Amino acid sequence: MRLAAIFLLIAPCFAETKVLKGFTLIDGTGKPASASMAMTIVNGRIQSVGPTANIKTPAGAEAVDLTGKYVMPGIINLHGHVGATQDLAQGAQFYTRENVERQLRTYASYGVTTVVSLGTDLEPIFQIRDEQRAGRPHLARVYTAGRGFVAKAGYPPAGGMRYEVETPADCAADVAELAAKKVDLVKIWVDDQLGKQRKLPIELSRAIIAEAGRHGLKVAAHIYYLEDAKQLVDAGVYALAHSVRDQIVDQALIDNMYKHGVWQIATLTREISTFIYAEKPAFLDDPFFTRSVSSRVVDTVKSPQYVARLKADPDFPKYPGFLSMAKRNLKRLADAGIKIGFGTDSGPPARFQGYFEQWEMELMASAGLTPMQVITAATGNSAQFLAARDIGTLERGKWADLIVLSKNPLEDIRNTRTIEAVYIAGNAVER
Repeated sequence: MRLAAIFLLIAPCFAETKVLKGFTLIDGTGKPASASMAMTIVNGRIQSVGPTANIKTPAGAEAVDLTGKYVMPGIINLHGHVGATQDLAQGAQFYTRENVERQLRTYASYGVTTVVSLGTDLEPIFQIRDEQRAGRPHLARVYTAGRGFVAKAGYPPAGGMRYEVETPADCAADVAELAAKKVDLVKIWVDDQLGKQRKLPIELSRAIIAEAGRHGLKVAAHIYYLEDAKQLVDAGVYALAHSVRDQIVDQALIDNMYKHGVWQIATLTREISTFIYAEKPAFLDDPFFTRSVSSRVVDTVKSPQYVARLKADPDFPKYPGFLSMAKRNLKRLADAGIKIGFGTDSGPPARFQGYFEQWEMELMASAGLTPMQVITAATGNSAQFLAARDIGTLERGKWADLIVLSKNPLEDIRNTRTIEAVYIAGNAVER
């Protein structure tokens, strides 16, 4: 007892303390920005935040002058994929701890401090996640849905990273396996790729949602069609992991989503990735993009052969319309008070991690959301989606996951790209 008491007395002397001063704070709650603010961070958590004049720098603390800068919470991506892509190839053979960590490092360098890997995960993800939660991560925090669900021989191909189910008994066994691994979410794919492949039947979706509920788990659904969205909301789905893209969402869906608290995640960058490379986009030469992408990949995406393959898809002319519909539906749902989370579906080939999250915010703003709505969706709202009480907003007691910007993102959402520093649990991320 005596040694324990002595330790408690001397432990505060060894606390790691940082004081950030002089910045304008956008705290992630949706409240107006506050100028001339300061923040004290002790062992990675926010101990105090308030006007600079009211925050003293303790003896021995590291003082960081951020006069003229802007501080916002780290971005939370509710729909990403990690570990299974290498350059422009994808498969279970690439899924290693090293690849997962490399991609989480890339996300973090762009200010994405938390990622939900949604349904294509193998064993390494669980060890990484559990280690992070036992300490102070230096990479983007990861949440996982483990392996998601598709119909037997359905869309998308399982590839060793998804469960293929035919019966409710299959669903029950697989959900139980996920529950034993303590997944953070369950993912289902409900899509027939414009009539070309088999879709997960609604009775199996209902079975998965019901089984997940029995284990205290929530379900996010990949959808495309309005009718599927309606059926899934009726069945108790937690989130639509993409926008409805075949038609404008109607009032019946809006009312039901509002009634049941169903979340919308738009993934606009997923839609634009299906056609934009045929237009030789300027970002392929932007250093903010190329710093995290190999020259080999950039050259391939620019090549006439790659563009020709895109245009050879019989459905290629439809894809810009899907983006337009997704944006219209995002705005309609946001205006109706539906809960909006933030996600991109980045990770698969040509959906570039980190850069796409920055681009998603720009696309959300172009859909009609204000910069504050976009930032709040990507921070405080997305933490609420995860029931993660210690991330998402910059308030006392929460982890200091934050981005330091040189320009005001409330004036132009593209200013979220003016990153000067990223902190995860109070530790500066290497960029």
